[in-house]
Amino acid sequence: MHEVSIMTEAVRLAVETARAQGAKRICQLRLRVGAMSGAVPDALQFAFEAVTEGTMAQGATLAIEAVPATWWCAPCAATFEKDRTLPECPRCGAWSHELRGGRELNIASIEIE
Repeated sequence: MHEVSIMTEAVRLAVETARAQGAKRICQLRLRVGAMSGAVPDALQFAFEAVTEGTMAQGATLAIEAVPATWWCAPCAATFEKDRTLPECPRCGAWSHELRGGRELNIASIEIE
């Protein structure tokens, strides 16, 4: 379950940022999670609740923004969304090998108080 290490680092960065801003607590942490990132949103939520205990993020909410997998089809110059590897282009049927979006796994924002 690599989500625990992901959330441990995300919370560490959020706490570091919040302290630098003189905050007393973190109210919300918002993550962008790509469909092809390998991270499971439910597991991230579970890990978040575990790793925030005893930190200034305890009691905060975790908001996850799902980012779809976006592929590029070279033969017909189209961009399309599919949540699987090597998908078939819905316009021309060619197999795409170029993932343009969906690998994201980053902190989008931190709400502090």
